[in-house]
Amino acid sequence: MTEVAAALIWKNDRFLICRRPPHKGNALLWEFVGGKLEKGETHEEALIRECREELGVTVKVGEPFCEIVHTYPDITIHLTVFNTQISDGVPQKFEHVDLKWIKPDEIDNYEFCVSAKPTLDKLKGL
Repeated sequence: MTEVAAALIWKNDRFLICRRPPHKGNALLWEFVGGKLEKGETHEEALIRECREELGVTVKVGEPFCEIVHTYPDITIHLTVFNTQISDGVPQKFEHVDLKWIKPDEIDNYEFCVSAKPTLDKLKGL
């Protein structure tokens, strides 16, 4: 099983979603920024690295929001989603084709990666 960390980045009552590029798996679907943990890396360290690489921001990692195990055709992931806030910088589109700040009641207006569904369902209940 592959360990993956994702950032639920909050700004007031909105959270950041990122649209995947057309040349990668799950093309043009929306997701939370994050990625696989590198060897010896904690979830928090992975999130800080991924947010720097993909968005050009520094984040403060808070408590876990939820954990999910999801099996894709080629990989099974254990995804931990953390509440985070930006402590420095403004999000840039280094890896994604679009970024949006949305409220939980706007979730249904976007098509997300399947692995995000449990997180989105929990957000809808807020």
